[in-house]
Amino acid sequence: MTWIALVGADRAFKSWKTTTAAFRWDILSKAADLIEARCAEIARTLTMENGKSLKEASGEIQFCADATRWYAEEAKRAYGRIIPAHAAGIRQLVTKEPVGPALGFAAWNFPAGNVTLKIAAALAAGCSIIVKPSDETPGTAVAIGRCFQDAGVPAGAVNIVFGPPAPISEHLIASPIPRKVSLTGSTPVGKLLQRLASETLKRCTMELGGHAPVIIFEDANIEKALDVLIASKFRNAGQVCTSPTRFYIHENIYERFVAGFVERSSKVVVGNGLDDGTQMGPLITERRLDLMDGYVKDAVDRGAKLALGGYRLNREGYFYAPTVLRDVPDDALIMHEEPFGPIAPMASFSSVDDVIARANSLPFGLAAYLFTTNLATSADVGEALEAGVVGVNHTSVHEAETPFGGVNESGYGAESGMEGLDAYLRTKMIAEKRA
Repeated sequence: MTWIALVGADRAFKSWKTTTAAFRWDILSKAADLIEARCAEIARTLTMENGKSLKEASGEIQFCADATRWYAEEAKRAYGRIIPAHAAGIRQLVTKEPVGPALGFAAWNFPAGNVTLKIAAALAAGCSIIVKPSDETPGTAVAIGRCFQDAGVPAGAVNIVFGPPAPISEHLIASPIPRKVSLTGSTPVGKLLQRLASETLKRCTMELGGHAPVIIFEDANIEKALDVLIASKFRNAGQVCTSPTRFYIHENIYERFVAGFVERSSKVVVGNGLDDGTQMGPLITERRLDLMDGYVKDAVDRGAKLALGGYRLNREGYFYAPTVLRDVPDDALIMHEEPFGPIAPMASFSSVDDVIARANSLPFGLAAYLFTTNLATSADVGEALEAGVVGVNHTSVHEAETPFGGVNESGYGAESGMEGLDAYLRTKMIAEKRA
């Protein structure tokens, strides 16, 4: 299967790269229309595979349509430039061209969004692409792929392969055909794929794991902060790389904030994602339940107090109760490892310098959040936080038109925005002298 995909991508690239930006705009625009028209169908498949609520799934599919339209338009703005020459009779042109056939490895937590961003960006730049989605969510990936196929993308330009991740990724990356690798996944997997890609010097975009700190300052609007953070924390059962996962609250508002968070968390409706009113669905696998139990036990053993939840729900499926841990020490495992689940660990702080140091103490740097009504605080702390995306008084840090990516061990490069298109382009300088 992978050999066929490689040959197909190589053949398709030779013709697709010569198409005009206007032509690619037309195809991608039609794909966006199809994604939108099939939203209900694809969202239901997504919920049945992933578990997130149907409302969340529908929002993800709409994002896919928006992102595809964005890339359709952005393809027309892959500008070059002319550089004034040092001598007469010389013209120096800088152009952008597609990097080549691409590889995309997509995670299960956003099975439509992760796949769409890679396909749309590659096609808009003039690249063909082979996507390896998660085996947990195959139907969603295929449904998205069919939208591009039905929109008129030629055979071989988009390829979707399934199977054991290790041998497939090793075979694909070892081939000289692909020139670009894009991964949405964990930091350990990212390091492995980067090592493999180094053998053939493939360009990489690595969107890896995070462990997002949240800083609640004394002057924050607590009620608004709670509204935002409850929705964000339990979105997709906490299985989001930008999920708020380390809560640092100023000591003067600590008790009030924790009490409010516990009270609101207790009202989160957990259930089948297809049921009306469900706000949080199950975890993706049974293994994640064991991990949640382990994080809670470790934190309590180290002195944290269990304020809410901390147990599996007695129903069919991999459901874990919304959980709040308070007074969590910095040496607790959950303060160092991304939980990827519905657990909110909370600790207090007294000084700005101290909380910034604690927030930046981990090697990860994907997302970070702060809540304050002081403009100077938001500016100073926003700059000081080591993260690729920072949210001030909200957590919506990824839109189709904005760059999204991490720093340090959360990866490098960006998806979405003009940076997402540029990741699939390479620069060529042409110096012309009159004969």
